Amino acid sequence: MKKLQMLFLSMVLALISMGVNAQNQKGRAETIQIKTSAVCDMCKKTLEKAMAYEKGVKSSNLDVKSKVLTVVFDSRKTDEANILKAVTKTGYDANKIPADERAYNRLDDCCKKEAGDH
Repeated sequence: MKKLQMLFLSMVLALISMGVNAQNQKGRAETIQIKTSAVCDMCKKTLEKAMAYEKGVKSSNLDVKSKVLTVVFDSRKTDEANILKAVTKTGYDANKIPADERAYNRLDDCCKKEAGDH
């Protein structure tokens, strides 16, 4: 009977430990919103694809109308500065940081700021 009680107690402690660990992992997800220079649906596809390849990024979504890119990321693997840099290296402005010029020049014409809003 004592062995059964010890086994039960061990199982309860293990379950509590797993629950605490799961909560800690969820707590490491952060969300940022970045004002971009994106202008069309192709921009949306390009930015979201680029973010998918960034280490630590869990998801991203560009609202084309507002030009705001929302990124959910694991703060243990990356930070806001790295994400902003990745956006600029894709060819788009990120908040007040201008786009990388070479990357911007490689964008399709419809994705360039001069093309205007679609």
